[in-house]
Order: sequence, then structure tokens, then C-alpha cells
Amino acid sequence: MNLKEKASTYVLEKAFSYIAGNPKENLPKLMKWADDFDIAGNWKSQRELFHSIVDDTENTWYNYILSLFKDIDSKILQATFQNFLINASMIGYPKQRKMEENLDCNIPWAILMDPTSACNLKCTGCWAAEYGNKLNMTYEELDSIINQANELGTYFFLYSGGEPLVRKADLIRLCEAHPGCQFAAFTNGTLIDETFADDMLRVKNFIPAISVEGFESDTDFRRGNGTFRKVEKAMRILKEKKLPFGISCCYTSKNVDMIGSEEYFDQMIAWGAKFCWFFTYMPVGNEAVPELMVTSEQREFMYHQIHTFRETKPIFTLDFWNDGEYSGGCLAGGRRYLHINANGDMEPCAFIHYSDSNIREKTLLEALQSPLFKAYRKNQPFNENHLRPCPLLDNPEELPGMVEESGAHSTDLQNPENVHNLAAKCHNAADNWAVTADKIWECSGHCDMCTK
Repeated sequence: MNLKEKASTYVLEKAFSYIAGNPKENLPKLMKWADDFDIAGNWKSQRELFHSIVDDTENTWYNYILSLFKDIDSKILQATFQNFLINASMIGYPKQRKMEENLDCNIPWAILMDPTSACNLKCTGCWAAEYGNKLNMTYEELDSIINQANELGTYFFLYSGGEPLVRKADLIRLCEAHPGCQFAAFTNGTLIDETFADDMLRVKNFIPAISVEGFESDTDFRRGNGTFRKVEKAMRILKEKKLPFGISCCYTSKNVDMIGSEEYFDQMIAWGAKFCWFFTYMPVGNEAVPELMVTSEQREFMYHQIHTFRETKPIFTLDFWNDGEYSGGCLAGGRRYLHINANGDMEPCAFIHYSDSNIREKTLLEALQSPLFKAYRKNQPFNENHLRPCPLLDNPEELPGMVEESGAHSTDLQNPENVHNLAAKCHNAADNWAVTADKIWECSGHCDMCTK
């Protein structure tokens, strides 16, 4: 960390401590100080955004910010502020962009990796187990990936699987070894208990995103009888210990009305979740069920519901596909994130099971400079309409060319899927969504006519 970064970190840490003492009273004072300090107007747009929140005490986001200070352990909130906002974003992001320019390859802001393919549940429709349930990356391999990523400016790491908490002892150990990094995990939540919650309180840099796709009948139908009760117990433990957590939701043609309902959003807030990450069903794997893919009308419904509730519900939401307008298109291929499976295969995305690099044979940087990741970099964005960001779901003609050009292979060890067969399952959905997405894009002022 250079002198400028150290000075910025010190100022932000002091600002956080000042707010935490009395957020309702001190937030407006801090904003006034920021206005006086930014004489040149370098941060004008950011200040205007925060003013729109802080100056309106009835604003949903103002109350959301206050709830963070009230509901989350102060030391954990401070560690999250330090690791996520300062290390991963304010320090890491500029370093990533500089490295990207110098090395002519994508450098990720976040890395998603699978410590194991094993899982304690057998959920209907889950493709993760197709890797086989005996695959694991060792602690040393995970630790090496994190160290290599830090050299590139990456400080945010997410775990998936399998069920990552099968390896919870190693995950806590990694938190201890890397206190300046922020960790999160997509988990079914059933392995969260009092002991693990106490470990989370101790290390301060681990946040779970619990997979819940409905209420008791829906959850137990897919995940097994009694699962919903176990998940609710886990969320009660986290809430009582003032630990932050979120929800991970996969919406399908069968559950979209319920997932997008006001009742469900209210329930997530009542559980104590501070964020929700939405995904849609992808027909990945030879045993996938394309009928579970949402229709264009259902995808549009979720787009509008999430945007509406962002203004009225105190929960932070992300929509992996429909938020492409904010990310400038596809995030994958290392542009903002990548995936490393439990076999060490480095994939562009958690939903793109093709690779030309294994972390056991190449360094992280060498993998980012591989033909497949270079192909992603060359072709991004895959569509000028960023509501159609994905090279599979929205532009299925794009993925086969990149896979074949790079010589990448299927990473499904049990039942490899031909990339043309995979893409074919998405053509109808992509064509239908294109009509709807283009209308939304135009109405949002993004078309050529609107920008002239």
C-alpha cells in the first residue's frame, strides 16, 4: 500500500468510526464536511447520490443504512467496510484496471471458487454434483489462489460448490490467514450452527448467502423434508448474533411469481437478510430441464419487480443477468469475475462449464492470459443492449465460437456436454427475450435515437 492509499484508508476509517458513534446525527455532518472538502468537484456525482439518501430521512436507503449500524456487530461492519469498500474497491479496482492495461488481459474484481464438489443435500435439478462428489481443492491450493489474486489487486472471494461449508474449518482458516480480504459463500445454510457463527464473529470477514427459493413446501420439495426448518434456524442464529447474511435465489418458470412477490421480499427482510442475489435457471448439463427456463414475460416481471422494490424495500438486491445495464454487460471471463471449480479448472463463469486452463498447471495470471479468457475479452460486450449480456442465455451464437477457437473442453467429468447442444437450448429464449429487452432498453433512454 502506497502513501496515498494509506492516507485515504486512514481518512475513511476515521469517517466510519465517526458515523458509527451516532449514524443518524453524524451522517449529515459528514456529508457537509465532504461538500466543503471537495472544492474541485471531483466527487460531485457521488456526493449528490449520497445527499439524495441522507437528506431524506424517509428514503428507503437511508433507513437501510441505519439498519446496518443497528443490526450488525460493529466490529464486523467495520471489517466489511475496510475489506469490501476500501481494499476490494477503492484500492483493488484501480490496481486491477492498471494491471489489465499493462498485461492486456482481464483482471477480476472477484473470484468464485469451489472448495469441494461434495454436498450434504441432494437437491432436484442441481448440476453441481455432476462434477462428482469427491473433488476438492486443498487448503494450500485455495490459499495460493488468494495470494496470487492479491498480487493482481483482487481481494473479494466467494465460495460455491457442492456445499462449501462441508469445508468450513478450512474456510475459517483462510479468513484468519487473509484478514484484509472479504469472503462470502453461497450455501444451503444447513451446516450453520452456534459454533460456526461464533467463528464468523471472531474472524469478521465471512458473509453467507443462503440459498432459499421459496417457503417451506417449495424448499423441502427441492431440497428434502426438514430443510426449510434447518435454514430458518440458521438465519435465527445469525440474526441473534448480529451477523450479516443474505439470500441467494434461483427463479424458474415454476417459482417466479412467488420469488418476485412482495410477500417474499418482506419475508427475506423479516428473516434478517441484508441482501439478495437473484439468478435465473440455466439449462446447463445434459440432464437439464429447459422447461424450467423463464419466459421473456417472466424475466421482464422480475426486472420490474426488483427495480420497484429497490425503491421501497430495505434490502440490497442484485440480478445476475438483468443488472447488465449497470455492469456494462457480461461480468465473466475475468472482466469482473471468474469461476474455479473443485477440480481446479478455471472457467469464465459458474454457468459456463468449459475451460482451457487448470490452476494446478498454470498460475492465475497465465490462466487469465489463456485463449478462452482472451476470447472473452476480445468479444465483450456480447451485445450493445446490456440487458442481453450473456454469451449463452442471451447471445447463444457467441459461446460455441469462443470454446472452439480456444480449444476449451467440457469440465463435466461425468457427462461432458457438447457446446453446440448447450447453446441450442437457449436460442428460443434468447430470441424471445431480445424483443422484450430491446423495448426496455429503448424506453430507458439507451437507444441511438434517445442518446442523440
